[in-house]
Amino acid sequence: MYVPPHFAVPDQNALFELIERHPLGILVTHSKGILDANHVPFELDRSKGDKGVLNCHVARKNPVWEEVANGDEVLVIFRAADAYISPNWYPSKHEFHKQVPTWNYFVVHAHGRITVRDDERYVRRNVAKLTHMQETSQPVPWKMGDAPRDFIDTMVKAIVALEIEITGLVGKSKLSQNKEVRDIQNPGEMLRAQGAIAMGEAMLAAAAAKSQ
Repeated sequence: MYVPPHFAVPDQNALFELIERHPLGILVTHSKGILDANHVPFELDRSKGDKGVLNCHVARKNPVWEEVANGDEVLVIFRAADAYISPNWYPSKHEFHKQVPTWNYFVVHAHGRITVRDDERYVRRNVAKLTHMQETSQPVPWKMGDAPRDFIDTMVKAIVALEIEITGLVGKSKLSQNKEVRDIQNPGEMLRAQGAIAMGEAMLAAAAAKSQ
């Protein structure tokens, strides 16, 4: 991924937080000359390895777990907010007419080595942790014990777990930081007014940081 210095996010904790807030990743694999991409929710374990470990599971019928070998290099892409930016939102455009459309976004690329974990105990633990992560904010959190044991047993046998040891994290936060403060602030206000709150607030924060 091309990352100009003004869009780079070197803070590993900030990248971890983005992954945890937006856990649906795109798992990109390469086997026999063919690229494949699967959309999978991940659980991040910050405590393992130098850069953390990503855990997920896929349907047994999904061929991805048979197409990869343990230790293969893979890429997982996590994306947060994004928004189109109109040139008309830049105050400088109305003075100099030298602006063009762009698209702002947050993204993290996690490079790593994959391990297939076709092991029932590991799969159960993986599913339980991922479920807890998503259910904890619910008024009455669902847990695996709420379903009949034989039903859960059948479901667990139908999936395979994947573990990815992260070897590299690359973050990009494109918020028009390469422009003057007014050309960051006004698009931020426009986005917020249109309901794109996350990106609007982020651009306003970037404008405030640049003005200091």
